Amino acid sequence: MPVVEPFAAKSPYELVVGDDGRVDVRREGRHVAEARLAPRPAWYDRVTPSGRPMHRIATMQGTVLAVYAGSVCEFWVRSEHRPARENCRFCSVGLNLGADDDPAKTEEEILATVHAARREHPLAYVDFNCGHADDGGHLDRLLPVVARVKRETGLLVGVQTPPHPDRARWAALRTAGVNRVSFCFELFDPERFREVCPGKHRVHGQRAYLDAVETCLALGREGPRGEPWVVNGEMVAGLEPPAATIAGIDWLVARGAVPTVCVFRPLVGTDLAHVAPPRPEVVRPVFATLYERCVAAGLPVGAAHDVRPSLVLLAEECRDLVDDPEVRRRLRPAERRLALRRGVLRAALAARRVASAALRAPRGPRVPGSPTAP
Repeated sequence: MPVVEPFAAKSPYELVVGDDGRVDVRREGRHVAEARLAPRPAWYDRVTPSGRPMHRIATMQGTVLAVYAGSVCEFWVRSEHRPARENCRFCSVGLNLGADDDPAKTEEEILATVHAARREHPLAYVDFNCGHADDGGHLDRLLPVVARVKRETGLLVGVQTPPHPDRARWAALRTAGVNRVSFCFELFDPERFREVCPGKHRVHGQRAYLDAVETCLALGREGPRGEPWVVNGEMVAGLEPPAATIAGIDWLVARGAVPTVCVFRPLVGTDLAHVAPPRPEVVRPVFATLYERCVAAGLPVGAAHDVRPSLVLLAEECRDLVDDPEVRRRLRPAERRLALRRGVLRAALAARRVASAALRAPRGPRVPGSPTAP
């Protein structure tokens, strides 16, 4: 939860719960906004066919169902060739898997959980995440379950994985109907990347992440017809100078990739738990630039209806952070074009969801002796 970290005590905001259960967000005693706690999904306490609680298989993040599909990122694991951990210094995955989330999940467990979540929520998107695997087999293990989720649900599906040198692995994901691939190179400044992400630096190098972005962008025309394709580069604001993060945004946008940026939070138990989070006024220009660059380039931000992940700030959510009137004026034509394009894409996705649901609807019982009976 965002309020258990020590730095939260220094926030200028406070949460006040009223007698009616409403949560009021205040600053200096004045009302700022009303907050609502997300209800705990009923399916969290259901069990898979193997008997494991579903909340240990997947997590709701806004309207996104997040699945950590593999075992723990092996940068967290000491071994013969890794005498010390090499995890990214801000990362808490190795602390959560096994505590909040099971590190090993079967294909059937994942499918059962996705279907249960889908029955209760208007899911917009299923996101699969896997960390580094020393044997390089992360994509081979991910493909079968991703393909099944796509085939059985028709939902938008994405994967977040380390880079892989074999283009055919990415092409197989695209052929399976995957809609998004994302690469977490975290920091655009090469020296900070080396310091903060020692395992990624040693095994892959920052260049491999950037090459993977460019490789996957070239696959856009190779997928099933009607399946959108987005490539993301993910960064963390607050662990390098804002100018470096903005340079990363510019690099991605220039190639047609959509940047996603989260704010560094010093999580309890991580290697950077002692580091102060960035001040809002320091990172605000990063997010204003994120919106400005994506809209000006005509990237399809906000095209998928009602995608609201809880851990990152999407480009379309940053509009109100652009406070330069001249920039706002200059962006208006691009915003109008984007709104039209967004409407077309959302209508196409909605029509496909309806058609897919009709095809998957349970059929009535067959009458013995009828032409359709076995």
